[in-house]
Amino acid sequence: MMLGLALVGSLVPARGDSTARPNILFIMSDDHAAHAISAYGSRVNQTPNIDRLAASGMRFEHCFCVNSICSPSRATILTGKYSHLNGVPTFNRFDGSQPTVAKYLQQAGYYTGMIGKWHLGSDPTGFDQWEILPGQGVYFNPAFLNSKGRHVIQGYVTDIITDLSLDFLKTRPKDKPFFLMCHHKAPHRPWVPNAPYKAAFADKYILEPQTLRDDYATRSDAIRECTQKVFDDLNRNDLKLTPPPELKGPERAEWLNTKPKEVELEINGHKTVLTGDTLNDWKYQRYMQDYLACVQSVDDNIGRLLDWLDQNGLASNTVVIYTSDQGFFLGDHGLFDKRFMYEASVKMPFIVRWPGVVKPGTMQDLMAINPDFAPTFMAMAGVPVPADMQGFSLIPLLKGESPPGWRTSYYYRYYHDPGDHNTRAHYGVRTMTQKLIYFWKKDQWEMYDLASDPDELHNLYNDPAQKETIAKLKTELYRLKKEVKDDDQYANQQPPPGTD
Repeated sequence: MMLGLALVGSLVPARGDSTARPNILFIMSDDHAAHAISAYGSRVNQTPNIDRLAASGMRFEHCFCVNSICSPSRATILTGKYSHLNGVPTFNRFDGSQPTVAKYLQQAGYYTGMIGKWHLGSDPTGFDQWEILPGQGVYFNPAFLNSKGRHVIQGYVTDIITDLSLDFLKTRPKDKPFFLMCHHKAPHRPWVPNAPYKAAFADKYILEPQTLRDDYATRSDAIRECTQKVFDDLNRNDLKLTPPPELKGPERAEWLNTKPKEVELEINGHKTVLTGDTLNDWKYQRYMQDYLACVQSVDDNIGRLLDWLDQNGLASNTVVIYTSDQGFFLGDHGLFDKRFMYEASVKMPFIVRWPGVVKPGTMQDLMAINPDFAPTFMAMAGVPVPADMQGFSLIPLLKGESPPGWRTSYYYRYYHDPGDHNTRAHYGVRTMTQKLIYFWKKDQWEMYDLASDPDELHNLYNDPAQKETIAKLKTELYRLKKEVKDDDQYANQQPPPGTD
């Protein structure tokens, strides 16, 4: 593999034709699970503006990240390379001197912008205009950094990032196509909605996933050892509990960071202490109400951007893409956060509207990965894709084609062990129907038949009937590992942290 570069010239305008080259608006949220989007069949919420984008474009059903954690995914999207080659396997400072898609597009005459969550430590390079949150940023009255320094903007972060993105669009040079990366903080932990969205979800009952009370039978030790469980690991701050007024400073912080085993609430004027299963039920509802309220703010603000493009005559020549930096557990397997190679964590929403190229309301079932994003942007712009990018242009797929030789498997690797949630390091391979995961520090394996077990409840690794299948999967795993040039560069030691 691969194919795509020879097709680029016939699929996009010539590089010198600046009026015909499409604008590219790339909208990315943080931790937005595909199964919290109604276009993906969500059972828990409605996202009318993302659905609007899907109705006029293409929804990718099998788009995956190659390292399910914030900073590594962002570095991969910028470079088209896996973590072991771009230098960001965990929360590491991004080396801004290396080539990126922004630099290539800027050199090709695009006006480039980066607005919102960056989370890569260094200043953005290759952008004509940038306005980023320091570190993770905060939900209310956030600080922003730009080339002139640091300043605070009053308001709610999702609205502000959209305002800044609209300012970029309004003030851009009109004689150049634009490439804008609009990166939302929401719905990242600690899931803090603003008042209207908080009120809208406060009394909603959220359906529980079937695997919320997964007992982890047949699984390796990794999932039992992790500390990202809804029932056990959400702290008082996550659950929006109010600390006693007399607590200040470190004592208040310690109280908020405690994982409660009981919670006292006032319901209909009566104080009630929640414990056991009743408390667990409440924790899930509390978590999801806030998470989905933050998602709603993203969806509404996507509507603002789409409306502006319509009103200003730019919709027809602007590619609009919506994605998240990875998936997220919404109580699946009893978890929150991401990191694991399970489906809810690695599956990325990926929706592309490209008038005149993408057939409206279509779905793509072929496999895409986030190293493909940078080559796709470059191919859209008619810019040659460098050979050292490890992804491939998705333009043939966007045109509804099924190119011969397209990937039917991909390689994944996660390093942050023990990390913030004691999630064990692992790598693995996913095919269209099967998955093999190796927790290399524990020397333990998991294997799933995704066709018969899409919820990944039955680890078949020790099933004698799967011996031949597992051998084939291991062969493919190590073939891919070699193909992407993973020589265990960061298996035992990662670069120092540097994103915050």
